[in-house]
Amino acid sequence: MRDHPIPPVTEPLQYRAIGVVRGVYTPHDDEQLTRGVLTDSAGNALETVVLGRVMTLMRRHLSMDQPHLWVVYPRCRESDHLHLQIAGIWEPSTLSPDAADLTDSLPEGDDYFSVRGELIFTKPETGDLVIKVRQQPRADGSRPLPFKLQIKGELPLEHLRHFVSLDLRRQGQELHLESHEVMAPMPTRGGKSKSGRGQASRRARN
Repeated sequence: MRDHPIPPVTEPLQYRAIGVVRGVYTPHDDEQLTRGVLTDSAGNALETVVLGRVMTLMRRHLSMDQPHLWVVYPRCRESDHLHLQIAGIWEPSTLSPDAADLTDSLPEGDDYFSVRGELIFTKPETGDLVIKVRQQPRADGSRPLPFKLQIKGELPLEHLRHFVSLDLRRQGQELHLESHEVMAPMPTRGGKSKSGRGQASRRARN
């Protein structure tokens, strides 16, 4: 077991969108356990789906009426509505009781998100950003479509069409920018970036 639920970056221009949210997951009904809501301590209800590999873990090991720190992939289907995909759980005390050096809390705190992708929209005067994230090809070789995340924060217009790495904090139904790093210009259609660094990696770790 790793000492952190969010894996380290292995490539400078590696796409990803991943975070942690603490809350109680409640399915919509007993027949469809993979769809429900994740309710945080403030009462915010986040639309959520559970990825298949997590369901067995939830049934066997977790008290579902208690809050847990879930590892999630964020999506924004509406501007003021965050959608989550549960991909795992961070709870060493339950799942790895022998790992005495691991705790159930993280240094970044709850509601931390790491998003890496292309800045395709920024409006500093209103504090709105949009990041495009590409995903890894699936096992069958098909390529999922990129998705866009709407974020609250200010980035200068000169960073448009650049690959950026963002540290975010969830507040209710929104992801808010805490810090950022501009990695490189994105490649142009000719295959080279403005600085001549070549193409960005198209693999995402989410």
